[in-house]
Amino acid sequence: RALGRALERPHGNWYVVDASRRLGQQPRRFRIAGEDIVAWRANGEILMAPDACPHMGASLSESWVREGKLVCPWHGLALGHEGHGGWKTFATHEDGVLTWVRVGDPTPDTPKPVLPPRPGIFMEGTVRVEARCDPEDIIANRLDPWHGAHFHPYSFASLSVLDLDDDVLKVRVAKKLVGRLVVETDATFHSPEPRTIVMTIVEGEGRGSVVETHATPIEPGRTAVVETTLATSGRKGFRHAIKLRRLIRPFIERSARRLWVDDAAYAERLYALRTGRSA
Repeated sequence: RALGRALERPHGNWYVVDASRRLGQQPRRFRIAGEDIVAWRANGEILMAPDACPHMGASLSESWVREGKLVCPWHGLALGHEGHGGWKTFATHEDGVLTWVRVGDPTPDTPKPVLPPRPGIFMEGTVRVEARCDPEDIIANRLDPWHGAHFHPYSFASLSVLDLDDDVLKVRVAKKLVGRLVVETDATFHSPEPRTIVMTIVEGEGRGSVVETHATPIEPGRTAVVETTLATSGRKGFRHAIKLRRLIRPFIERSARRLWVDDAAYAERLYALRTGRSA
């Protein structure tokens, strides 16, 4: 029922692409919702457009940037924010951590992506992994906390469901730190839009921290999972620790990526069972 409710929520066809800090002046190619897209940064702004030159179809992700414009590698056509004929840039949105792009019909129109509340001060780590499944299989994984301690025994000592309804699910989890040392927290899971699940720590160490799991379709049967951890703390030393976020970020991302080795396999199996196809 929770998955059904999530899939009914408005989204305006906004899709998470990747962490904004990873998108620079060098053009990058993404495939999102069946569209090949080139992304680049011009004068501090992230631009995205079809990854095909309107002249003869050259891949613009292989171009270079001059004065904020892509220069086609085949014939030198310069393409920028203003577009060229039927070639136009997509609507994009930077939320301070992630970059989103709108692809397809925006109905029902939402001028910006639907974002959950975030902590005011945090250190961030973002991973992007691909899985052979559809976005709903990723969301279904996150709406099934009962598998947590069984499927991830290296990370969780125990996990119990405290409360649930069709909108919010609350769990108590004991996360392993070092050896037998564990830290217990209460967390909620909710879905602000069909391709996003948000875990928020509501009691215990790290209260206010958020983990956003975004499932972006690449094409039918392939999904990019972009998960960002926004860790915060009420401890006095946190404001000093945040100055070391570049050193701490790899550890946050390593932990998240390890979980997604298992969770991607989980989602791929759901997809295979649901569709009758081999994952």
